[in-house]
Amino acid sequence: MHLPPPLAAAINRAPLPPPLAAAINRAPLPLVQAVIDRVFRRVLLQHPDLFERLGPFASRHFSFSPTDLDLAFVVEPAVPRIRVYRPRQLPAVHAGVAGPLLTLLALLEGRIDGDAVFFSRSLSVTGDMEAVLALRNALDDCGFDLPRDLSGLAGPFAVPLRRAGEMLRERALAGWA
Repeated sequence: MHLPPPLAAAINRAPLPPPLAAAINRAPLPLVQAVIDRVFRRVLLQHPDLFERLGPFASRHFSFSPTDLDLAFVVEPAVPRIRVYRPRQLPAVHAGVAGPLLTLLALLEGRIDGDAVFFSRSLSVTGDMEAVLALRNALDDCGFDLPRDLSGLAGPFAVPLRRAGEMLRERALAGWA
């Protein structure tokens, strides 16, 4: 599902709420890594063939840098593994994508048009463009729905967490209106 241009533009301008960004930025990296590892494992359980779709690009390392956070993520599909870094400590990668966190998450779910976001300069892509296109195609085929995919981590609170996640996503897609 792609958003109409006004909604896509709104999400590109929607930064994380400052108190949330500050809390995430102050969290110790080992804590952030532990949370991200758990989320990553859950995503791979929900979408086990995600990285198989990368073909020869599965050996590439991809960085994702939310521009509104003091964090960066490196995904190594062949392992599979995700690592969390501070941007100044980010290792060399084959390809990188940078943009606001909400934009990156909306792209992951296929809710906004990556080309439109790229050409609006809300997203920066560097390195091996063929690998980025292969990753984009793999993600497009997966049907990510983060509230649905991750709510199971909350055990008995899965349903309210999923509903809260869906509500937050809709607010984010509407530019935090």
